[in-house]
Amino acid sequence: MQVAFLVAPEGVEQVELTDPWQAVRDAGGTPRLVSTKSGRIQAFNHLDKADTFAVDQVVADATVDEYDGLVLPGGVANPDFLRMDEKAVAFAKGFFEAGKPVAAICHAPWTLVEADVVRGRTLTSWPSLRTDIRNAGGTWVDEQVKFCDGGPNTLITSRKPDDLKAFCEAFLDVFARSGSKGAP
Repeated sequence: MQVAFLVAPEGVEQVELTDPWQAVRDAGGTPRLVSTKSGRIQAFNHLDKADTFAVDQVVADATVDEYDGLVLPGGVANPDFLRMDEKAVAFAKGFFEAGKPVAAICHAPWTLVEADVVRGRTLTSWPSLRTDIRNAGGTWVDEQVKFCDGGPNTLITSRKPDDLKAFCEAFLDVFARSGSKGAP
C-alpha cells in the first residue's frame, strides 16, 4: 500500500504527520511525502517550529494512480497554503474522482472544501471549520472519527491530535479494505 501524505512547505502539525506516517509503515505500507515544493517541509508543534522532513515528490509530478490512498494532515497553516495551490487541490480532488480513500484530520478539510468534494458528505474536523464545511454543502458533526461513504470512495475525518489513535486505526482499515494492491 503506497499512501500519499499531502503537505505544504510549512505549517503541518507534526504529530498529525508523524503518527499516521508511522501507522502506515507499521501496517507494511509505504508513506510518501508530497508537497508543493521540493526540498524539506517545516513541521510545527502548534505554533512552534518542530522538525523538518524531506519531500519525496512534488505535487506537480505526482499522479493519483501512483497511490492507494491520501492522508491530509492538519495544522492551521498547512491546509490554508494547500488550498491556495491549484495543483494540490486538483491532486486531492483526483482521489475522489478515482474512487480512492482519503483521510483528513483537524484543519485538513479546508483543502477538501476548496476541492469542492464535501457537498453531500458528513464529516468532522477542528470545530472552527464547521461553518466552512456547512457553506460548502457538507454536514459537520463533532465526533472522534467520521466515516463518510460517498460514491465509490470513503472519506475518513477526525477532529484533533487527541483522536490520532482512532483516526489511524480507521483509515488503515478502510485503506486495506479498499482493494489496494499490497494492502495488509
